[in-house]
Amino acid sequence: MPKIFFLPHKLLLPKGGCFECKEGETILNVALKNNIKLEHACEKSCACSTCHCIIRKGFLSLSGWSEKEEDVLDKAWGLESTSRLSCQAIIGNIDIEVQIPLYNTNYIIEN
Repeated sequence: MPKIFFLPHKLLLPKGGCFECKEGETILNVALKNNIKLEHACEKSCACSTCHCIIRKGFLSLSGWSEKEEDVLDKAWGLESTSRLSCQAIIGNIDIEVQIPLYNTNYIIEN
């Protein structure tokens, strides 16, 4: 069973954390299941970049990304070559290491 190592995040997970997950789960679902309040303004529909994360290890083991995800990621704060939307990145059978950026860009505005 693969594991996700979340690097420390000043607000969401000050000491970091390691969690077992199932192959086929998204990074976001694993985070939420383990009480990491990772923002996801579009409710996992690949319409915002608030769940942006950076994969520090195991990037190639994740599912491929769609053109839509690439377009949405272009708007993310702190974009890197191993950035993914955690709502779209499906975990494979290898452990991964994830960094949650300190900031995000929320373009979803509710009236």
